Amino acid sequence: MHTPLLIIGGGLSGLAAALRFARFIPDVLLLEQHSRIGGLNSYYYRNNRLFETGLHAITNYAAAKEKNAPLNRLLRQLKIKRKELDLHQQNQSEIRFIDQQSLLFSNDFSLLESEIADKFPASSSGFRTLLDLINSYDPFKPQSFISARELIQQHLKDSLLTDMLLCPLMYYGSSIENDMDLGQFVIMFRAIFQEGMFRPGGTIKDLLDLLLSHYKKHGGQIKTRAAVSRILHDGKKAHGVLLASGEEISCDYMLSTIGSEETFTLLGKPSGMEQLPRLGFVETIFELSPETILPQGHDRTIIFYNAAETFSYQQPDELFDVKSGVICMPQNFQNLPSSPFKEVRTTHLASYRLWKELERDSDSYRIAKENTARSSLPLAEKILGNFAQNIVYRDTFTPLTIERFTGKMNGAIYGNPVKIKDGDIGYDNLFLAGTDQGFLGIIGSMLSGVSIINQHILPRL
Repeated sequence: MHTPLLIIGGGLSGLAAALRFARFIPDVLLLEQHSRIGGLNSYYYRNNRLFETGLHAITNYAAAKEKNAPLNRLLRQLKIKRKELDLHQQNQSEIRFIDQQSLLFSNDFSLLESEIADKFPASSSGFRTLLDLINSYDPFKPQSFISARELIQQHLKDSLLTDMLLCPLMYYGSSIENDMDLGQFVIMFRAIFQEGMFRPGGTIKDLLDLLLSHYKKHGGQIKTRAAVSRILHDGKKAHGVLLASGEEISCDYMLSTIGSEETFTLLGKPSGMEQLPRLGFVETIFELSPETILPQGHDRTIIFYNAAETFSYQQPDELFDVKSGVICMPQNFQNLPSSPFKEVRTTHLASYRLWKELERDSDSYRIAKENTARSSLPLAEKILGNFAQNIVYRDTFTPLTIERFTGKMNGAIYGNPVKIKDGDIGYDNLFLAGTDQGFLGIIGSMLSGVSIINQHILPRL
Protein backbone atom coordinates (compact mmCIF):
# COMPACT_ATOMS: atom_id res chain seq x y z
CA MET A 1 0.00 0.00 0.00
CA HIS A 2 1.23 3.52 -0.81
CA THR A 3 0.00 6.94 0.35
CA PRO A 4 1.32 10.46 -0.32
CA LEU A 5 1.12 11.33 3.40
CA LEU A 6 1.28 8.97 6.34
CA ILE A 7 0.50 10.31 9.83
CA ILE A 8 1.48 8.30 12.91
CA GLY A 9 -0.82 8.92 15.88
CA GLY A 10 -4.58 9.48 15.92
CA GLY A 11 -4.66 12.06 18.69
CA LEU A 12 -5.95 15.58 18.16
CA SER A 13 -2.72 16.79 16.57
CA GLY A 14 -2.73 13.94 14.07
CA LEU A 15 -6.45 14.34 13.35
CA ALA A 16 -6.10 18.07 12.69
CA ALA A 17 -3.07 17.53 10.45
CA ALA A 18 -4.87 14.81 8.50
CA LEU A 19 -7.99 16.93 8.06
CA ARG A 20 -6.00 19.96 6.91
CA PHE A 21 -4.13 17.89 4.30
CA ALA A 22 -7.24 16.03 3.14
CA ARG A 23 -8.93 19.32 2.29
CA PHE A 24 -6.41 19.66 -0.57
CA ILE A 25 -5.29 16.08 -1.26
CA PRO A 26 -7.56 13.25 -0.06
CA ASP A 27 -4.84 10.59 -0.18
CA VAL A 28 -3.75 10.67 3.44
CA LEU A 29 -3.62 7.75 5.87
CA LEU A 30 -3.82 8.16 9.65
CA LEU A 31 -2.48 5.32 11.83
CA GLU A 32 -3.61 4.80 15.43
CA GLN A 33 -2.32 1.94 17.57
CA HIS A 34 -5.36 1.93 19.86
CA SER A 35 -8.86 0.76 18.93
CA ARG A 36 -10.15 4.30 19.48
CA ILE A 37 -8.88 7.66 18.27
CA GLY A 38 -8.14 10.63 20.51
CA GLY A 39 -4.84 9.72 22.16
CA LEU A 40 -4.60 11.62 25.45
CA ASN A 41 -8.08 13.07 24.87
CA SER A 42 -10.39 10.12 24.44
CA TYR A 43 -13.07 8.24 26.37
CA TYR A 44 -14.09 4.88 27.81
CA TYR A 45 -17.22 3.26 29.22
CA ARG A 46 -17.72 2.23 32.85
CA ASN A 47 -20.70 2.08 35.19
CA ASN A 48 -23.11 2.38 32.24
CA ARG A 49 -21.80 5.75 31.06
CA LEU A 50 -19.08 7.47 29.08
CA PHE A 51 -16.08 8.88 30.92
CA GLU A 52 -13.74 11.37 29.28
CA THR A 53 -9.96 11.13 29.52
CA GLY A 54 -7.78 14.20 29.31
CA LEU A 55 -10.48 16.82 28.74
CA HIS A 56 -10.89 19.02 31.83
CA ALA A 57 -11.27 22.16 29.80
CA ILE A 58 -10.08 23.52 26.48
CA THR A 59 -7.84 26.58 26.68
CA ASN A 60 -7.53 29.46 24.19
CA TYR A 61 -11.16 30.61 24.22
CA ALA A 62 -11.91 33.48 21.84
CA ALA A 63 -15.02 35.34 20.75
CA ALA A 64 -15.99 34.98 17.10
CA LYS A 65 -14.91 38.54 16.31
CA GLU A 66 -11.31 37.85 17.35
CA LYS A 67 -10.26 36.61 13.92
CA ASN A 68 -6.57 36.11 14.71
CA ALA A 69 -7.08 34.19 17.95
CA PRO A 70 -5.74 30.59 17.92
CA LEU A 71 -9.21 29.04 18.21
CA ASN A 72 -10.61 30.94 15.24
CA ARG A 73 -7.50 30.44 13.13
CA LEU A 74 -7.77 26.70 13.76
CA LEU A 75 -11.44 26.56 12.79
CA ARG A 76 -10.73 28.45 9.56
CA GLN A 77 -7.88 26.09 8.67
CA LEU A 78 -10.13 23.07 9.20
CA LYS A 79 -13.28 24.68 7.75
CA ILE A 80 -15.28 23.90 10.88
CA LYS A 81 -18.01 26.31 12.00
CA ARG A 82 -18.11 27.52 15.60
CA LYS A 83 -21.73 26.44 15.97
CA GLU A 84 -20.68 22.83 15.32
CA LEU A 85 -18.72 22.89 18.62
CA ASP A 86 -21.40 24.46 20.87
CA LEU A 87 -18.92 26.41 23.01
CA HIS A 88 -19.44 26.97 26.74
CA GLN A 89 -17.12 29.23 28.72
CA GLN A 90 -15.92 28.48 32.23
CA ASN A 91 -17.74 30.00 35.20
CA GLN A 92 -14.63 31.09 37.07
CA SER A 93 -11.57 29.30 38.36
CA GLU A 94 -9.21 29.80 41.25
CA ILE A 95 -5.61 29.48 42.33
CA ARG A 96 -5.71 28.64 46.02
CA PHE A 97 -2.62 28.37 48.18
CA ILE A 98 -4.26 27.09 51.35
CA ASP A 99 -3.73 29.30 54.45
CA GLN A 100 -1.81 31.79 52.29
CA GLN A 101 -3.73 33.49 49.46
CA SER A 102 -6.13 32.89 46.58
CA LEU A 103 -6.62 34.44 43.15
CA LEU A 104 -9.76 34.21 41.02
CA PHE A 105 -9.63 34.27 37.23
CA SER A 106 -12.09 33.78 34.37
CA ASN A 107 -12.30 34.42 30.63
CA ASP A 108 -12.33 38.11 31.51
CA PHE A 109 -8.63 38.87 32.07
CA SER A 110 -9.46 42.00 34.05
CA LEU A 111 -10.60 39.77 36.94
CA LEU A 112 -7.09 38.40 37.44
CA GLU A 113 -5.60 41.88 37.01
CA SER A 114 -7.85 43.29 39.72
CA GLU A 115 -7.16 40.32 42.03
CA ILE A 116 -3.40 40.89 41.76
CA ALA A 117 -3.76 44.66 42.24
CA ASP A 118 -5.89 44.07 45.36
CA LYS A 119 -3.94 41.22 46.97
CA PHE A 120 -0.40 41.96 45.77
CA PRO A 121 -0.34 45.78 45.40
CA ALA A 122 3.46 45.97 45.65
CA SER A 123 3.72 43.78 42.53
CA SER A 124 1.18 45.65 40.37
CA SER A 125 3.73 47.73 38.48
CA GLY A 126 5.98 44.73 37.89
CA PHE A 127 3.00 42.69 36.68
CA ARG A 128 2.15 45.33 34.06
CA THR A 129 5.76 45.28 32.85
CA LEU A 130 5.62 41.47 32.71
CA LEU A 131 2.45 41.71 30.61
CA ASP A 132 4.23 43.97 28.11
CA LEU A 133 6.93 41.31 27.73
CA ILE A 134 4.36 38.50 27.35
CA ASN A 135 2.40 40.42 24.72
CA SER A 136 5.48 41.13 22.60
CA TYR A 137 7.32 37.80 22.96
CA ASP A 138 7.49 35.23 20.12
CA PRO A 139 7.33 31.85 21.90
CA PHE A 140 7.74 29.79 18.72
CA LYS A 141 11.13 31.16 17.74
CA PRO A 142 13.75 28.42 18.34
CA GLN A 143 16.12 29.48 21.10
CA SER A 144 17.87 28.18 24.21
CA PHE A 145 16.04 27.64 27.50
CA ILE A 146 15.18 30.81 29.42
CA SER A 147 13.91 30.35 32.99
CA ALA A 148 10.39 31.72 33.31
CA ARG A 149 10.60 31.52 37.09
CA GLU A 150 13.65 33.76 37.28
CA LEU A 151 12.20 36.31 34.90
CA ILE A 152 8.80 36.43 36.67
CA GLN A 153 10.47 36.84 40.05
CA GLN A 154 12.62 39.68 38.71
CA HIS A 155 9.47 41.55 37.69
CA LEU A 156 7.14 40.73 40.58
CA LYS A 157 9.65 40.49 43.44
CA ASP A 158 7.20 38.26 45.34
CA SER A 159 7.86 34.52 45.49
CA LEU A 160 4.28 33.67 46.53
CA LEU A 161 2.75 35.47 43.55
CA THR A 162 5.37 33.94 41.25
CA ASP A 163 4.42 30.45 42.44
CA MET A 164 0.70 31.17 42.18
CA LEU A 165 0.98 32.29 38.57
CA LEU A 166 3.17 29.32 37.67
CA CYS A 167 1.00 26.68 39.40
CA PRO A 168 -1.86 26.47 36.80
CA LEU A 169 0.49 26.86 33.85
CA MET A 170 2.75 24.09 35.10
CA TYR A 171 -0.08 21.68 35.84
CA TYR A 172 -1.62 22.37 32.42
CA GLY A 173 1.50 22.21 30.33
CA SER A 174 4.97 22.09 31.87
CA SER A 175 7.23 19.11 31.24
CA ILE A 176 10.06 20.63 33.33
CA GLU A 177 10.45 20.29 37.09
CA ASN A 178 9.90 23.50 39.13
CA ASP A 179 10.22 25.82 36.15
CA MET A 180 9.07 26.54 32.62
CA ASP A 181 10.83 27.65 29.48
CA LEU A 182 9.87 31.26 28.88
CA GLY A 183 8.30 30.38 25.54
CA GLN A 184 6.14 27.68 27.14
CA PHE A 185 5.17 30.10 29.92
CA VAL A 186 4.07 32.74 27.40
CA ILE A 187 2.01 30.19 25.44
CA MET A 188 0.24 28.94 28.57
CA PHE A 189 -0.23 32.40 30.12
CA ARG A 190 -2.00 33.58 26.97
CA ALA A 191 -4.00 30.35 26.69
CA ILE A 192 -5.24 30.14 30.30
CA PHE A 193 -5.26 33.68 31.68
CA GLN A 194 -5.60 36.05 28.73
CA GLU A 195 -7.87 33.91 26.54
CA GLY A 196 -9.47 31.51 29.01
CA MET A 197 -11.15 28.13 29.10
CA PHE A 198 -14.22 26.49 27.61
CA ARG A 199 -15.58 23.12 26.60
CA PRO A 200 -17.99 21.80 23.96
CA GLY A 201 -21.54 21.08 24.95
CA GLY A 202 -21.13 17.41 24.09
CA THR A 203 -18.50 14.91 25.14
CA ILE A 204 -14.99 14.40 23.82
CA LYS A 205 -16.48 11.58 21.73
CA ASP A 206 -18.72 14.12 20.01
CA LEU A 207 -15.71 16.30 19.24
CA LEU A 208 -13.70 13.37 17.90
CA ASP A 209 -16.65 12.17 15.82
CA LEU A 210 -17.02 15.67 14.37
CA LEU A 211 -13.37 15.82 13.33
CA LEU A 212 -13.47 12.31 11.94
CA SER A 213 -16.62 12.98 9.92
CA HIS A 214 -15.03 16.05 8.31
CA TYR A 215 -11.87 14.06 7.60
CA LYS A 216 -13.70 11.16 5.97
CA LYS A 217 -15.90 13.54 4.00
CA HIS A 218 -12.74 14.79 2.29
CA GLY A 219 -11.67 11.23 1.49
CA GLY A 220 -9.13 10.68 4.28
CA GLN A 221 -8.50 7.17 5.59
CA ILE A 222 -7.76 5.87 9.08
CA LYS A 223 -6.45 2.58 10.42
CA THR A 224 -6.96 1.75 14.08
CA ARG A 225 -5.23 -1.10 15.91
CA ALA A 226 -2.33 -0.25 13.61
CA ALA A 227 0.73 -0.03 15.86
CA VAL A 228 3.93 0.96 14.05
CA SER A 229 6.89 -1.26 14.92
CA ARG A 230 9.45 0.49 12.71
CA ILE A 231 9.86 3.51 10.46
CA LEU A 232 11.57 2.40 7.25
CA HIS A 233 14.20 4.85 6.03
CA ASP A 234 17.36 5.22 3.97
CA GLY A 235 19.70 7.84 5.33
CA LYS A 236 17.67 11.00 5.86
CA LYS A 237 14.62 9.91 3.91
CA ALA A 238 11.71 7.94 5.35
CA HIS A 239 9.91 5.77 2.83
CA GLY A 240 7.31 3.95 4.93
CA VAL A 241 6.46 1.99 8.05
CA LEU A 242 6.30 -1.61 9.15
CA LEU A 243 3.24 -2.34 11.26
CA ALA A 244 3.20 -4.76 14.16
CA SER A 245 0.91 -6.91 11.99
CA GLY A 246 3.70 -7.29 9.43
CA GLU A 247 2.08 -5.01 6.84
CA GLU A 248 4.29 -2.46 5.10
CA ILE A 249 2.97 0.94 4.00
CA SER A 250 5.04 3.25 1.82
CA CYS A 251 4.66 7.01 1.59
CA ASP A 252 6.07 10.21 0.12
CA TYR A 253 5.86 12.22 3.34
CA MET A 254 5.43 11.27 6.97
CA LEU A 255 4.29 13.14 10.08
CA SER A 256 4.75 11.71 13.57
CA THR A 257 2.65 13.01 16.45
CA ILE A 258 3.64 10.38 19.01
CA GLY A 259 6.58 12.23 20.58
CA SER A 260 10.21 12.89 19.69
CA GLU A 261 11.91 10.08 21.60
CA GLU A 262 9.15 7.67 20.62
CA THR A 263 9.71 8.59 16.97
CA PHE A 264 13.48 8.16 17.17
CA THR A 265 12.91 4.75 18.78
CA LEU A 266 10.89 3.70 15.70
CA LEU A 267 13.74 4.97 13.54
CA GLY A 268 16.12 2.72 15.48
CA LYS A 269 18.46 5.48 16.53
CA PRO A 270 18.99 7.67 19.62
CA SER A 271 17.72 11.23 19.50
CA GLY A 272 20.89 12.76 20.90
CA MET A 273 18.78 15.04 23.09
CA GLU A 274 19.42 15.62 26.77
CA GLN A 275 17.51 13.11 28.89
CA LEU A 276 15.63 15.04 31.56
CA PRO A 277 13.06 13.61 34.03
CA ARG A 278 9.58 13.13 32.57
CA LEU A 279 6.62 14.07 34.71
CA GLY A 280 3.70 11.72 35.34
CA PHE A 281 0.34 12.24 36.98
CA VAL A 282 -2.46 10.38 38.72
CA GLU A 283 -6.08 11.41 38.28
CA THR A 284 -9.15 10.26 40.15
CA ILE A 285 -12.70 10.71 38.89
CA PHE A 286 -15.34 10.90 41.60
CA GLU A 287 -18.79 10.48 40.07
CA LEU A 288 -21.41 12.05 42.32
CA SER A 289 -25.17 11.73 42.54
CA PRO A 290 -26.84 14.57 40.58
CA GLU A 291 -28.33 16.24 43.66
CA THR A 292 -24.87 16.77 45.22
CA ILE A 293 -24.13 20.32 46.33
CA LEU A 294 -20.51 21.39 46.72
CA PRO A 295 -20.98 24.20 49.28
CA GLN A 296 -17.51 25.74 48.90
CA GLY A 297 -16.97 25.04 45.21
CA HIS A 298 -20.40 25.11 43.62
CA ASP A 299 -19.47 27.68 40.97
CA ARG A 300 -15.77 26.96 40.42
CA THR A 301 -14.73 25.29 37.19
CA ILE A 302 -11.14 24.44 38.15
CA ILE A 303 -9.16 24.98 41.35
CA PHE A 304 -5.37 24.81 41.21
CA TYR A 305 -4.21 24.37 44.78
CA ASN A 306 -1.14 24.10 46.96
CA ALA A 307 -1.31 22.97 50.59
CA ALA A 308 2.42 22.96 51.35
CA GLU A 309 4.45 25.82 52.78
CA THR A 310 6.21 26.18 49.44
CA PHE A 311 4.97 25.06 46.03
CA SER A 312 6.84 22.14 44.46
CA TYR A 313 6.30 20.86 40.94
CA GLN A 314 8.51 17.80 40.58
CA GLN A 315 8.47 14.03 40.45
CA PRO A 316 7.61 12.92 44.01
CA ASP A 317 9.57 10.45 46.12
CA GLU A 318 6.33 8.56 46.76
CA LEU A 319 3.77 7.08 44.37
CA PHE A 320 1.90 10.40 44.32
CA ASP A 321 1.89 13.79 46.04
CA VAL A 322 -1.42 15.32 47.11
CA LYS A 323 0.16 18.47 48.61
CA SER A 324 -0.66 20.25 45.37
CA GLY A 325 -2.82 19.52 42.38
CA VAL A 326 -5.88 20.30 40.29
CA ILE A 327 -9.53 19.90 41.22
CA CYS A 328 -11.91 20.14 38.27
CA MET A 329 -15.70 20.24 38.17
CA PRO A 330 -16.49 19.52 34.48
CA GLN A 331 -20.16 20.46 34.89
CA ASN A 332 -19.32 24.04 35.96
CA PHE A 333 -19.35 25.77 32.58
CA GLN A 334 -21.81 28.45 31.55
CA ASN A 335 -25.15 27.19 30.19
CA LEU A 336 -23.88 23.64 29.81
CA PRO A 337 -26.67 21.16 29.01
CA SER A 338 -27.93 19.37 32.13
CA SER A 339 -26.48 15.97 32.92
CA PRO A 340 -27.69 13.10 35.14
CA PHE A 341 -24.38 13.11 37.01
CA LYS A 342 -21.75 15.37 38.53
CA GLU A 343 -18.01 14.89 38.70
CA VAL A 344 -15.06 15.99 40.76
CA ARG A 345 -11.67 15.19 39.22
CA THR A 346 -8.42 15.43 41.15
CA THR A 347 -4.97 15.41 39.55
CA HIS A 348 -1.58 15.09 41.27
CA LEU A 349 2.05 14.53 40.36
CA ALA A 350 3.17 10.90 40.43
CA SER A 351 6.30 8.77 40.19
CA TYR A 352 6.30 6.60 37.07
CA ARG A 353 9.18 4.53 38.44
CA LEU A 354 7.35 3.56 41.62
CA TRP A 355 4.10 2.79 39.79
CA LYS A 356 6.09 0.69 37.32
CA GLU A 357 7.45 -1.41 40.19
CA LEU A 358 3.85 -2.40 41.04
CA GLU A 359 2.97 -3.43 37.50
CA ARG A 360 3.54 -7.16 37.94
CA ASP A 361 1.56 -7.38 41.17
CA SER A 362 -2.05 -6.68 40.26
CA ASP A 363 -3.23 -6.66 43.89
CA SER A 364 -0.60 -4.13 44.97
CA TYR A 365 -1.36 -1.97 41.96
CA ARG A 366 -5.11 -2.05 42.69
CA ILE A 367 -4.55 -1.20 46.36
CA ALA A 368 -2.25 1.68 45.40
CA LYS A 369 -4.95 3.10 43.12
CA GLU A 370 -7.48 2.86 45.96
CA ASN A 371 -5.03 4.62 48.30
CA THR A 372 -4.59 7.39 45.73
CA ALA A 373 -8.32 8.08 45.69
CA ARG A 374 -8.60 7.92 49.49
CA SER A 375 -5.63 10.26 49.96
CA SER A 376 -6.94 12.77 47.44
CA LEU A 377 -10.42 12.99 48.96
CA PRO A 378 -9.72 14.87 52.26
CA LEU A 379 -8.07 17.84 50.56
CA ALA A 380 -10.75 17.95 47.89
CA GLU A 381 -13.42 18.03 50.61
CA LYS A 382 -11.51 20.69 52.54
CA ILE A 383 -11.61 22.88 49.45
CA LEU A 384 -15.08 22.02 48.09
CA GLY A 385 -17.02 20.86 51.13
CA ASN A 386 -18.14 17.34 52.05
CA PHE A 387 -19.22 15.09 49.20
CA ALA A 388 -17.86 11.63 50.10
CA GLN A 389 -21.33 10.35 51.00
CA ASN A 390 -22.53 11.22 47.48
CA ILE A 391 -19.87 9.25 45.56
CA VAL A 392 -21.51 6.60 43.38
CA TYR A 393 -18.44 5.55 41.39
CA ARG A 394 -14.75 6.36 41.19
CA ASP A 395 -11.83 5.46 38.98
CA THR A 396 -8.13 6.32 39.00
CA PHE A 397 -5.61 6.70 36.15
CA THR A 398 -1.88 6.30 36.73
CA PRO A 399 1.18 6.95 34.54
CA LEU A 400 0.94 3.28 33.54
CA THR A 401 -2.62 3.85 32.28
CA ILE A 402 -1.37 6.68 30.07
CA GLU A 403 1.57 4.65 28.79
CA ARG A 404 -0.58 1.61 28.06
CA PHE A 405 -3.26 3.43 26.05
CA THR A 406 -1.27 6.22 24.38
CA GLY A 407 2.29 4.89 24.10
CA LYS A 408 3.63 8.04 25.80
CA MET A 409 7.05 7.22 27.26
CA ASN A 410 6.83 6.98 31.07
CA GLY A 411 3.18 8.00 30.78
CA ALA A 412 4.35 11.63 30.59
CA ILE A 413 1.40 13.54 29.16
CA TYR A 414 3.49 16.65 28.40
CA GLY A 415 6.17 14.61 26.70
CA ASN A 416 9.85 15.37 26.42
CA PRO A 417 11.11 18.43 28.32
CA VAL A 418 13.25 19.23 25.26
CA LYS A 419 10.98 20.68 22.55
CA ILE A 420 11.59 20.80 18.79
CA LYS A 421 9.74 24.00 17.94
CA ASP A 422 10.06 23.86 14.15
CA GLY A 423 9.14 20.16 13.89
CA ASP A 424 12.37 19.42 11.99
CA ILE A 425 14.08 16.27 13.30
CA GLY A 426 16.72 16.08 10.60
CA TYR A 427 14.90 14.11 7.90
CA ASP A 428 14.00 15.25 4.40
CA ASN A 429 10.38 14.12 4.49
CA LEU A 430 9.64 13.19 8.11
CA PHE A 431 8.46 15.83 10.56
CA LEU A 432 7.26 16.06 14.16
CA ALA A 433 4.05 17.63 15.48
CA GLY A 434 2.20 17.61 18.79
CA THR A 435 3.30 18.05 22.38
CA ASP A 436 7.01 17.68 21.67
CA GLN A 437 6.87 20.50 19.15
CA GLY A 438 5.98 22.75 22.08
CA PHE A 439 2.34 23.56 21.27
CA LEU A 440 0.25 22.91 24.37
CA GLY A 441 -3.38 22.17 25.15
CA ILE A 442 -6.04 20.88 22.78
CA ILE A 443 -6.09 23.96 20.54
CA GLY A 444 -2.30 24.17 20.56
CA SER A 445 -1.92 20.50 19.75
CA MET A 446 -4.28 20.78 16.79
CA LEU A 447 -2.58 23.94 15.53
CA SER A 448 0.72 22.10 15.78
CA GLY A 449 -0.47 19.47 13.29
CA VAL A 450 -1.90 22.11 10.99
CA SER A 451 1.26 24.23 11.13
CA ILE A 452 3.53 21.37 10.03
CA ILE A 453 1.23 20.53 7.13
CA ASN A 454 1.21 24.18 6.06
CA GLN A 455 4.92 24.86 6.50
CA HIS A 456 6.65 21.64 5.55
CA ILE A 457 4.38 19.39 3.47
CA LEU A 458 1.77 21.22 1.36
CA PRO A 459 4.36 23.62 -0.16
CA ARG A 460 6.34 20.63 -1.49
CA LEU A 461 3.43 19.03 -3.33
